[in-house]
Amino acid sequence: MNDTPHADLETTPANPRRRQWLHGAAAGLAGLALGPLAAVPARAAADSGTRLRVGFQKYGNFVVLKARGTLEKRLASQGVTVQWLEFPAGPQLLEGLNAGAIDVGTVGETPPIFAQAGGVEFVYIGNEPPAPQGEAIVVLPDSPIRTVAQLRGKKVAFNKGSNVHYLLVKALEHAGLTYADIQPIYLTPADARAAFVQRSVDAWVIWDPYLAAAERQLGARVVANGEGLVRNTQYYLAARKYAAAHPQVLRALLDEVDAVDRWARDHVPEVAAQLSPLVGLDAPTLEVALKRAGYGVQPITDATVAYQQSIADAFSTLKLIPGKLSVASAR
Repeated sequence: MNDTPHADLETTPANPRRRQWLHGAAAGLAGLALGPLAAVPARAAADSGTRLRVGFQKYGNFVVLKARGTLEKRLASQGVTVQWLEFPAGPQLLEGLNAGAIDVGTVGETPPIFAQAGGVEFVYIGNEPPAPQGEAIVVLPDSPIRTVAQLRGKKVAFNKGSNVHYLLVKALEHAGLTYADIQPIYLTPADARAAFVQRSVDAWVIWDPYLAAAERQLGARVVANGEGLVRNTQYYLAARKYAAAHPQVLRALLDEVDAVDRWARDHVPEVAAQLSPLVGLDAPTLEVALKRAGYGVQPITDATVAYQQSIADAFSTLKLIPGKLSVASAR
C-alpha cells in the first residue's frame, strides 16, 4: 500500500471509525461553517495538476473509500490525483503531516493536541459524532483488577498521544487517582497487545477494532470505557497551507466520505465483510467495532473547539505538553 507500514491488524496499530455528513451528497457541502472550507462550493473546480495525499489507518471509512475508488473518480475529472499513505496510529499520522508527507488525515481527539503543542501546522476541517464505547481500559479475564481505582501502582499500556490517552486521564480522575498513581507504559497497539498477552503490563487502554479483537480473541474484560468520561471523537485534519490553497479538493474529499458513511451506516455486515480481508480480522469482530462507531461527518463548532480545549488544558496541567495552547487557532 504505497510503501506504508503493512502487517496483520492483530499486530499493527490502527485508529478506527466512520462518518457521514449533511443532508446527503446531493445536497452538497455548501453552507456549513468548516473554517477554511466554509466559502467553497462543494462542486468547485479543483486546480489541474493538484495532488491529494491522504493519510489513513488500517481500519475505518477511509479504507472503504480507498477500496471503492470513488474519490479518485470524483477528482480525476478535475485533474487531481490521489495518493494513499498508511500509518499505524494518529500520532504517527500527524508526524507524517508535519513532515509534509500527507495533506489530510483522520485521527482521534488527542493526537491533534500533542501535534499542535509540537508546532504542527494544521486545521480542523470536520469531525464525527462521539463514539465513547469504541475505546476502553481492559484487563485479562483472570485479572483481579475490577475497578479503575485498582490501577494504583499498576503498569498500564497505551499509545502516548492517542485518543485513549485522554480516556485514561479522565478515568483516573473520576476514580480519585492521578496520572502519577499509575505506571504509564507507552507502546503502540502492536507492542501493547504483545505485552498484554505476556502479562508484562496489568492493563491496556485501546480503541476499536483492537478493542473488539481483544474482547473476542483474548477474553479481555472492560474495566471502563469512554461513556460518561470522554466523547472519543474522530477529526479530519488538513495541512494549513494545503487547506488554504486547495479547499475545493478537501470539500470533494469530505463529500465522498459522506457518501461512503451513509452507505456504511446502513450496511454494517457488508462493510465488515469488505474490511475483513483488508485488515486481517474476522467479520464478526469488525461488526462489533462498527456498531460502536459514530457516523456522520459534522462541521467544527464552538462546542467542539471548547471540548478540544479542555483536553489541551488537561494535558498542559499534567505537563504532558509544554505550556498552554489555543485550539481555536487551528480552526
